[in-house]
Amino acid sequence: MIMLSDFVKEKRKESGLTQEEFADRVGVALTVIRKIEQGKTNLNMDKVNLVLGMFGHELAPLKKVNL
Repeated sequence: MIMLSDFVKEKRKESGLTQEEFADRVGVALTVIRKIEQGKTNLNMDKVNLVLGMFGHELAPLKKVNL
């Protein structure tokens, strides 16, 4: 399974964009892109989905399972 950080970094580089250019295109702060690519865990999921949306993907919310 590919990590979110690796996926975003690879796709961004394939697009030929710097982190700053990519952040501008997505409409998020540069720090959002940096945090994602560094593998930080305290991320705003709405921002993550904006980033992933550039590649036709999104993270679905986790469903609570009653055991």
